[in-house]
Amino acid sequence: MPTPTKGPRLGGGPAHERMLLNNMARSLFINKSITTTETKAKRLRPVAERLVTFAKRGDLHSRRRVMQSITDKNVVHELFVNIAPLVAERQGGYTRITKLGFRKGDNAPMAVVELVLDPVQAKKMNKKPKLENAVKAAPKAAAPLEEAVVETSVEEVAVETAAPEAVVEAPAEAPVAEAEATEVVAEAPAAEEAPVAEAAAEEAPASEEESK
Repeated sequence: MPTPTKGPRLGGGPAHERMLLNNMARSLFINKSITTTETKAKRLRPVAERLVTFAKRGDLHSRRRVMQSITDKNVVHELFVNIAPLVAERQGGYTRITKLGFRKGDNAPMAVVELVLDPVQAKKMNKKPKLENAVKAAPKAAAPLEEAVVETSVEEVAVETAAPEAVVEAPAEAPVAEAEATEVVAEAPAAEEAPVAEAAAEEAPASEEESK
């Protein structure tokens, strides 16, 4: 007889095990909770949740798949009509196992398997304010001050370099103005000397005629 992959086999054979788990799932859907041993509860959970997943789809094919495991039409109707809408918003975890202790007599560990039909509540996200380290925040605050100081020093250097250039340009323009003035002065005496030369030329022929 082959050994099952998920723990020890329940019952005498594979068919007996499937019938046992299907009957337990039927009782779970009817009563919403059952008490059994921990081993059976752990083996029942995946079977029951698989059937609930089919019921959430709600189509004809899913109903026929569930009917292969649970032949009672009333239980299948209860699963599709009443249980599936209550777990429609859940993404899994349709069953809950609660340990009860040990059974009196054979000392077997007991547990309760129940369906989780409570509405899903969205978790509230409490955003806490970020706490900044004072030591790390100090250099960040000092950095803008250093940038401002560097900018002001750069502006001062620019102003200082611009001022001597203005001073240098002023004397350079002064000699140009003086040269223009000397040219004007030089032209003025030349203009004055021209009539004087013409008058002297006129007087020279007159004096020569008188001498004759």
